[in-house]
Amino acid sequence: MTLPTTLLPTSVVGSHGLPGWVWLAREALQAGRLGVTDVRELMEDATQVALLDQERAGIDVLTTGEMGRVRFIIGFYDHLKGIRAMEEPRKLGQPHWDTNTPFEVVERVTAPAGLGIVDEFKLARSLTGKPLKATVPGPYTLMFPLRLGGGYRDRDTLLADLVGLVNAECRALVAAGAEFLQIDEPHSGMYAGTAPNFAQGVNRAVEGVRAKIAVHVCFGNLYGRPFQPVRSYRNVYPAIHELTASQIVLEYANRGMDDLALWREFPTDKELGAGVIDVKAFKAETAEEVAERIRALLRYVAPDKLWLNPDCGFWETPRWAARLKMAALVEGARQVRRELDGVRS
Repeated sequence: MTLPTTLLPTSVVGSHGLPGWVWLAREALQAGRLGVTDVRELMEDATQVALLDQERAGIDVLTTGEMGRVRFIIGFYDHLKGIRAMEEPRKLGQPHWDTNTPFEVVERVTAPAGLGIVDEFKLARSLTGKPLKATVPGPYTLMFPLRLGGGYRDRDTLLADLVGLVNAECRALVAAGAEFLQIDEPHSGMYAGTAPNFAQGVNRAVEGVRAKIAVHVCFGNLYGRPFQPVRSYRNVYPAIHELTASQIVLEYANRGMDDLALWREFPTDKELGAGVIDVKAFKAETAEEVAERIRALLRYVAPDKLWLNPDCGFWETPRWAARLKMAALVEGARQVRRELDGVRS
C-alpha cells in the first residue's frame, strides 16, 4: 500500500453510517435467526458498502467502516475473558455513557483470540485495493467501563494488561498487511487540569509496531451531546510531544478556532488530521463551506502537515448523510488544492 502524496489527503475517522438493512439484520441476529454463514455474509456485504461509499466519494485513505462493531467499543468486550457484565446504571431516557453496560473484572483480563480487528481488516483488504487505515481502541478506552476486581490492586495494573492486548492486536494487524494504524483514545481530551499520560499507555501499546501510527482524541460528543463540560484540547497539546505517533487526529468542526490557535504554542513535526465537517443533526455541508473551513485551518497548520477528515465517526449518522458529507469533504479539498497549486506556480 502506498499512502497518498497529494496535499490535503482525505480520510475518515473510522465508522461508517449503517444501512437500514444492517439494523434489521442485527435485530434478527439478536433473535437467534442468523447462522454463522449468514453473519459472515452480513459482515462482508456491509463492509463492501462502506468501502464503496468511501471510494465513490473519492476518499484517499479508507477505513473498514467498522461495520461489525456495536456502539464503537461495546462489541470488543465479547472478546475479553475475565470480565462479567453488570447492570446498566441507567436504562430510561436518552442514551449516554451511563446507559452503556459496565463490566466487573473477576480474574485476569485476556483476549485469547484477539479483539477481532484483524479479521475485520483482512476482509476489507480483500475487498479494495485502495489505501486502508485500521482503527484500534486504545488501552484507556478499553478500560473505561471496567470495574476493578479479580485480583487487580489498581487501575495501573489493569492498564498494563490492556496495553499488552492492544499491542498484540497491532502487531497482528501489521503481520496481516496493515501499514497505517489509528489508536482511538476519545476520552483523553475531556478532563480539566490533567494532561493525558500517553507515555504510560498509548506509547507502550504501539511499541515495536512497524506501521504509520495515528492517535485520535475525540472532541467529546455522544449522540450529539457533550460528555464533559471541558470541551477543549488545551490539556492535550502539551502531551502530544510524548506520543510515539506521526499523526494526531483531532476534531475542530464543533467549536471555533480559538482552541486550534493554541497549536502554535506547541510546535510539532507531527501531521494533524483535522476535522472539517460538523457531523451532527442531518445536515450535509457544501463543498464551499468545507473549503472555507480548510482555509481557516491552514492559518495554523502547514498544508503538508494537514490531513482532512470528518469530526468523529459516522456510526451515529444516517448513511445518506455520511455519503453527502464525504463528497463535500473531497470536493472542498480539491478546491483548496487548486488554490494552493496556483500559489506555488
